[in-house]
Amino acid sequence: MSVSGKDAGCAVFIDRQLAGEYGTFSRLYMQGPFEKGTPMQGDQSQFVPRDRYRLGLAGLEAYCQKQFQKGFAALAPEEQDKVLVGLEKGEIALDGIDAKLFFQQILGNTMEGFFADPVYGGNRDMVSWKMIGFPGARYDYREYIGLHNQKLDLVPLSIIGSSAWTKKG
Repeated sequence: MSVSGKDAGCAVFIDRQLAGEYGTFSRLYMQGPFEKGTPMQGDQSQFVPRDRYRLGLAGLEAYCQKQFQKGFAALAPEEQDKVLVGLEKGEIALDGIDAKLFFQQILGNTMEGFFADPVYGGNRDMVSWKMIGFPGARYDYREYIGLHNQKLDLVPLSIIGSSAWTKKG
């Protein structure tokens, strides 16, 4: 088992992403026409990620209030799982946004936050890298190149680097 996405900082990662260029798709063409594309084309909607989250979370909350008379966070874990499976399968209708696409957005961003470099707000204390044995953003593997079939117990490093790299002297 691993730590939760919450404990790994996934929400912080997602908040930072939505507050930046990714959240507004500022570098992508976002003019119409907005027509349903093929599965190979991906989402072709007019909504940028920030809007998808706003609409999707509001729709999810409204759905839970209608079905359970309480918000998603107040549901029992089994009920939350049932709702998430319904979103994943597209069996739940959300106002203004496709539930399946919303689920895919959240799942993808959560995985990105869980495995991203900690400099971006997720993967707090490099928990996911430690879990899978990933050494992180090392710039030099020369001393390990000749080693084969050996486990390297390397402490993961972030893009921020090691304190040894930043010492002046």
